[in-house]
Amino acid sequence: MNFGELFWALQVLIGLGLLISAIAAVRFKNLVSAVIAMAVFSLILSLEFYVLQAPDVAIAEAGVGACLTTAMYLLAIKNTADEEVIG
Repeated sequence: MNFGELFWALQVLIGLGLLISAIAAVRFKNLVSAVIAMAVFSLILSLEFYVLQAPDVAIAEAGVGACLTTAMYLLAIKNTADEEVIG
């Protein structure tokens, strides 16, 4: 297997991982699970940036997308009520 075939195989696997984690983030009813799926999406996307030889963008995506955004969403979920408001 040469480098070109390996590169495209890796691209397909990363694309499938992105698709699966995006669908999971939308389909989960539990908000914490959806946020974790979004964090996984961001980590896979940072891997894609690294494979495409953009390590600075990969580090920024991992730091901001996976860490900071996930922490902010989890804090927001923690500070909300669990009760449904009807009416």
